[in-house]
Amino acid sequence: MAKRDIVVIGASAGGVTALKQLVATLPLNFTASVFIVQHVSPHSPSLLPQILTHSGSIKATHPKDGEIIQAGQIYVAPPDHHILIEDNQLVVKQGPKENRFRPSIDALFRSAAYTYGPRVIGIILTGMLNDGTSGMWSVKRLGGVTIIQQPEEALYPSMPDSVLEYVDVDYIVPIADMVDLLNRLTTEEIAGKPQLSVDEEKRMAAEITIAAEENAFDMGILKMGQLSPLACPECSGVLVSIKEGKLIRYRCHTGHAYTAAALLAEVTQNVEEALWKSVRGLEETILLLDQSAEQFAQAGNHKAAEEFSEKARETREKSRSLHEFIYQQKKTLANQP
Repeated sequence: MAKRDIVVIGASAGGVTALKQLVATLPLNFTASVFIVQHVSPHSPSLLPQILTHSGSIKATHPKDGEIIQAGQIYVAPPDHHILIEDNQLVVKQGPKENRFRPSIDALFRSAAYTYGPRVIGIILTGMLNDGTSGMWSVKRLGGVTIIQQPEEALYPSMPDSVLEYVDVDYIVPIADMVDLLNRLTTEEIAGKPQLSVDEEKRMAAEITIAAEENAFDMGILKMGQLSPLACPECSGVLVSIKEGKLIRYRCHTGHAYTAAALLAEVTQNVEEALWKSVRGLEETILLLDQSAEQFAQAGNHKAAEEFSEKARETREKSRSLHEFIYQQKKTLANQP
């Protein structure tokens, strides 16, 4: 019988330290293939494969599109590219962002679960927000094993906490105990792959294909969820809501995907940017009014100069109020659970 030989790992803030600790304890004869998404800057090269290779005894690399999967190898998603699993090879593409990230943990986990089902072990480490929750739901739904880093140990517990809230997690362990657990899980024989409904099968296959740069609209993504009155904050496209157990998430017709928390974060950022543009407009207005008042005063038109000065004072007050509102709003959102 088949055994568990596909390990997918997701990490974000604080993840490099956690990954180094985990990889350092993997034995040289570890037979499973390991796939890692660590959120990194899309604008600079990543040295994570070299860091992980030097931390342990197993080689880590950035895979190339179409590369054949090898046992006992660590594959790290390159910056600004999703890493997906298709049959026995890797797909490395720049499909739409998920949860504001590319690479996306959800995209990797979903593709692994769809392709390998119960052969998959999913691990979520430290990180903020909740990329990885939907992917772990897919791993669990298709018979895989789900593991999270003990939230109390994680530098940033939001990601493991989110998985714990929405997925019936199999194991909650500190990193120091993970390798012993992996060694045991990879030697166990597995059961058959659970059956998906026709709609689930179609949607999951479509979302994996979208991450691999296919056209979401042409694939009929708008018919795979409930139409939402919300618009995509990245492209203003129509969003549909998708339910996975207790989890509600969203995808737009161009392909961008969000959990509710990621959508709120993106909308909040866009609102803040719009407010700062308003502040800039008010301050430019003040400059113009002050300049006009000075010119009228130099020309001897003191009445007009005073009128423009008064308008500048009123505009300054509006600008100060908007400044205060922006900072107060940031404090309010920061204090939300």
